[in-house]
Amino acid sequence: MSYTYEYPRPMLTVDAAVFRQRDGKTEILLIRRDRPPFEGHWALPGGFVDMDETLEEAVARELEEETNLKGIKLKQLHAFSALGRDPRGRTISVVFWGILKDGQKATAGDDAREANWFDINNLPDLAFDHREVVDMAVRQLKTAQNK
Repeated sequence: MSYTYEYPRPMLTVDAAVFRQRDGKTEILLIRRDRPPFEGHWALPGGFVDMDETLEEAVARELEEETNLKGIKLKQLHAFSALGRDPRGRTISVVFWGILKDGQKATAGDDAREANWFDINNLPDLAFDHREVVDMAVRQLKTAQNK
């Protein structure tokens, strides 16, 4: 099957903002990228959507491949579509968020060099536009906790 069109089209990715509570603090899971762009920088787990999967399947797959976490209930947060957000080309990312409620241990895999939890009030510099993404996910988490 050919997927050739006469006009440019964007790439589609998914990212996962996964939170946990530890020692009275809220933490978010980040991975250290092992490939360009932003090799060596921290980012949310995620990646490209395959042709034969839904967004929900893609984010669950990417989360498991990069962090070994599975079975986390993820909800769609927002689609990020700013121009120039990815140096590889026009990319739209659908971000999901969820809360780790069991004792699963995050371990790096696939194209993640490292996986680690960070206090939401003390984050490292993030790749792409992931600081904006994390800020929105934190606001959503706080809204959900106040209900």
